[in-house]
Amino acid sequence: MRRQLVKTITDILERDSRVVLLLGDIGVFGFREAFKKFPTRVYNIGILEQASVGLAAGLATEGMIPIFHTIAPFIAERALEQLKVDFGYQGLGGSFISVGASYDYASLGCTHHCPGDVQVLKTIPGMRIMVPGHPQEFDSLFRKTYDKGLNYLRLSEQSNSRPLNEFEVVKSGNQATVIAIGPTLDRVIEACQNLDVTVLYCTTVAPFGESADFKDNIVVVEPFYEGTMAYDALKGKKSRVLSIGVPRRFLDSYGTRDDLDANCGLTAGAIRERIRGWL
Repeated sequence: MRRQLVKTITDILERDSRVVLLLGDIGVFGFREAFKKFPTRVYNIGILEQASVGLAAGLATEGMIPIFHTIAPFIAERALEQLKVDFGYQGLGGSFISVGASYDYASLGCTHHCPGDVQVLKTIPGMRIMVPGHPQEFDSLFRKTYDKGLNYLRLSEQSNSRPLNEFEVVKSGNQATVIAIGPTLDRVIEACQNLDVTVLYCTTVAPFGESADFKDNIVVVEPFYEGTMAYDALKGKKSRVLSIGVPRRFLDSYGTRDDLDANCGLTAGAIRERIRGWL
């Protein structure tokens, strides 16, 4: 997805002179050609995330369209106050694009893990939150939204095998609706083979699709803290919900991302057993 990020944003820098890209000392090599081509609109601010968000807000007040890119915890957690006050409260627009969530930087430990980013950023009124599951989905989502309001896009090293729409029924069934968010889809499809359930794919988690036709039983498989989307899935409905996501604990068992997926019960087999047992 990061390669697609570079291609998409470089193209938009070419097409829209209002766009300014700020980097938090990450992606600098990837954007090396953009630095040369747009020296007054591409900046590496460094490890100064709170100041970078404030600077982005200043650019937005002057009619520019800021994009800020860095690792997830340094946007969602370190700079939360600036996102809330400088952007949300002031009604400014801009895009904040993260990498590393929830634990793509598995071996670097808690400082670089961020399973709580979506939960935290949902508290900012008016923020659109998108969790693409494929590089082409990032390209489509970003092009449609970069100049419209306040946006957070959560990129992952994991990708589904094919791109889909923002809200799409992948499989139909009767016992439950299983909502697969972003890069969880391929595991959910594998987990739900031969189960009598509907699989619904979702990338835009805020605002969440209220018009969807859910079954009485709802399972949400989310690549962030489990329970983050429970309220949205149940809103206005008489249903029961099972949340499957990153457990709400610090992940102190080091290893690869796949190791942490197994530790968190987020393999296809573990997801299947939880759904079957719940049904």
